[in-house]
Amino acid sequence: MGLTATRTKPAAPRREVPKSRGGRPTKTAAIERDQRLIEVATRLFLDRGFDATSLDAVAEAARVSKPTVYSRYGDKRGLFAAVLRREIARWLAPLSAAAETQLSSASDISVEQRLVEIGREMLTFTCGPDAVAFSRMMTSQAINFPDIAKLGKEEGWLKAVATTARFFDHLVAQGALDVDDTTIAAEVFLDVVVGHTHRLATFGTALELKAAEKRMRAAIKLFLAGALGPADRIQSAVRGTPRRRPSR
Repeated sequence: MGLTATRTKPAAPRREVPKSRGGRPTKTAAIERDQRLIEVATRLFLDRGFDATSLDAVAEAARVSKPTVYSRYGDKRGLFAAVLRREIARWLAPLSAAAETQLSSASDISVEQRLVEIGREMLTFTCGPDAVAFSRMMTSQAINFPDIAKLGKEEGWLKAVATTARFFDHLVAQGALDVDDTTIAAEVFLDVVVGHTHRLATFGTALELKAAEKRMRAAIKLFLAGALGPADRIQSAVRGTPRRRPSR
């Protein structure tokens, strides 16, 4: 999952970025420069934390000029937002992939087992060291920089909810779930399945995968106790026309 925090290597000699005839970097070179900046900034934020990471240090480690960093990101908060946006996209990728896999899985696989597979992926990417480190930094900076908190909510939480809700929409259409609002169901699912474990991880509690998965399976059973609906309704829905539900 994501990057693993590593010690930043000593800065290599600054490399000149190829420039076009007009004196500016070519489009390809600019993309490579930005990718290098984000990679370097990610390592430094993970290694040193937000407060101890400076734009000067990022520029030196990335082998670019300080004006380039300032002109591209404005300030450290802008650079951190760019790093966070990319990391969140990486964390959400396994959830999206797991949901797509379960959408196309064999019909004889139980809903519980489908949710267990998704829950296992969620535990991996939300409780890993990088996700926990960035969660701590985001929380510590949220009061002073509300836009950081907004980014985390909109790019992270809301997209995770939307992805899960789309999967639940599919299960409702099959008659496998009995919920009227899949967005609320997705919020509850995410919170009870991995929210507690993620919070403990951010507090510094070591993650024991066996215990975390046991708790996840129990949470899924509790969730399904309310989301499956009466057995006779589920059976009739599977045999007949997919159940209609109010649009959100």
